[in-house]
Amino acid sequence: MKPRVMSLVIFTCVVGLIVAPNQVDFITASLSLIAVAFGAGAAGALNMWYESDLDALMKRTCLRPIPTGKLSRNQALVFGLATSFFSVIALYFFSNFLSALMLAITIVFYVVIYTMWLKKLTPQNIVIGGAAGAFPPIIGWTIATGNITLEPILYFLIIFFWTPSHFWALSLYKTDDYNNANIPMLPVVAGIKTTKINIFVYGLILFVISLSPFIFGYLGLIYLLTSLILGTYYVYLCYKLLRSIDDNKFSKKIFIYSILYLFLIFITILIDGVI
Repeated sequence: MKPRVMSLVIFTCVVGLIVAPNQVDFITASLSLIAVAFGAGAAGALNMWYESDLDALMKRTCLRPIPTGKLSRNQALVFGLATSFFSVIALYFFSNFLSALMLAITIVFYVVIYTMWLKKLTPQNIVIGGAAGAFPPIIGWTIATGNITLEPILYFLIIFFWTPSHFWALSLYKTDDYNNANIPMLPVVAGIKTTKINIFVYGLILFVISLSPFIFGYLGLIYLLTSLILGTYYVYLCYKLLRSIDDNKFSKKIFIYSILYLFLIFITILIDGVI
């Protein structure tokens, strides 16, 4: 169920729920978030079911349950489908139709659009497919409000434009893995230099997008100052990668920092939004 990935998904969903203008009682919020967690885990399970042959070829993924024989592909498929249906129905029961619909769209987008279609079709797979990982703040918002406004869309855009630099940094020092699995990640198809340029460009776009909650008046000076500091360092790392001859050193730094960056950005959204 990819619990490490799921933890960031649930965290951004919690932030969307808490900063929404409507309050939700603790029991309803907890049960709704558990349903979202099951949905995120189900998407991860179905991803590993479909890509089990590719996972076996990559050092990064070869120790997952199916390649190591701990689970069969059929077991993973049944578990993933059953958990998907359960999570969507549970979220509808505990929350509302829109939040359940958004969770269903997220699962389908990640499994069908990204995993089955885009991942082996185009080096832009992570750009388009990144939308799946950006939906959780919107889901959290809809749990609380039953509608979608501009504010959660801005939080969606932060994650959406964060995703390419995050995963392309990973793919730079895992290029051999993607070559072995014949996955057309950007470094494999377009080369190292083009990938570094794209990481830098998306770092700049992310910097601008991250300021939008302040620009539109949803968040205040606490968020502005934090996003400026975090974003400036992010762009600095991307620039250092662009100019560096030691690609692995800075790509690893960007990958690790990007996780911390997103966590701190959403912590700040939570703090500023509640205050």
